[in-house]
Amino acid sequence: MTEQMQCLLVNKRADGKIERAVTACPTSEVPEGDVLVRVAYSSLNYKDALAATGHPGIVSKFPHVPGIDAAGTVVESTSDKFKSGDKVIVTSFELGAARWGGYAEFVRVPADWVVPLPDGLTLRESMALGTAGFTAAMCLEAIERQTIGPDRGDMIAPQLGDVVVTGASGGVGTLAVAILSQIGYRVVAISGKPAANDLLKQLGAAEVLARDAVTDTSGKPLLKPRWAAAVDTVGGVVLGTLLRAMQPRGCVAACGLVGGESLPATVYPFILRGVTLAGIDSAQYPAGLREPIWRNLASKWKPKLLDKITTEVSLGGLEAKIQQILKGEIMGRVVVKIAGD
Repeated sequence: MTEQMQCLLVNKRADGKIERAVTACPTSEVPEGDVLVRVAYSSLNYKDALAATGHPGIVSKFPHVPGIDAAGTVVESTSDKFKSGDKVIVTSFELGAARWGGYAEFVRVPADWVVPLPDGLTLRESMALGTAGFTAAMCLEAIERQTIGPDRGDMIAPQLGDVVVTGASGGVGTLAVAILSQIGYRVVAISGKPAANDLLKQLGAAEVLARDAVTDTSGKPLLKPRWAAAVDTVGGVVLGTLLRAMQPRGCVAACGLVGGESLPATVYPFILRGVTLAGIDSAQYPAGLREPIWRNLASKWKPKLLDKITTEVSLGGLEAKIQQILKGEIMGRVVVKIAGD
């Protein structure tokens, strides 16, 4: 390992102002851990953009390197699980938050955070998926656990077999639309960005609806049953509406709160329709359960149009994308190239 590495460094000045810049950092400051990885690619998530602003709910000490995702090659390992030269993925846990993250040429992490790169994925593709793809896959697993398959609509009525995806133009949303439709679900995408409609239909959405389709403020404890399942990245009123509009034994996989942290709902969807609210926590998902999900993402759940929803930037080009994602102007996924793979 060299004495210096390129990284996006976020610092807090004495006057409290947050500064960030791509700069050379001493590699000696990389935290201790079992596995040292030379990072080839990372990705941009909303949490990364918040970390880049020094958000106190994410960054606890400065200087800090954001990046909750990283993919690269093992350089050193004190764990018998990995050896030098192994291609690996590291996502979530404390990466890019309590610990320096993937916007650097090297990361060192506990072995339990590391997943072997599965056959069928390149390092770049793994970061085009990243935490967003992993989260979308966890949502699909939650839906399948409730025995809600693509053919459920045929057992009831075609229009009642729909799976709805909210925030569909974002990272989790676009990947959820692509994966669910690819394996046979009829997907209805909800988006507040008309410019995303054509892309979402190319990804497999049977319909694209505006946000008001899942925003009910009437106060009714139950709504007309509409959805077989849902992937919700929004929360708030939208999540409350979805729960009240689920079919009997439907499932809502909730993984976001951009629309608010409150939940305006009653117990009626749960005790009268048997609706399941499945919370999705990709950050602390047990290491032993991660590998099967990544293997699915490398095979039957791998989006065929992954490149179409992916934009690649260098560390130097990351600032513009950070500004865009903070303004809600990003569609799909942003891969950050750190070094050659």
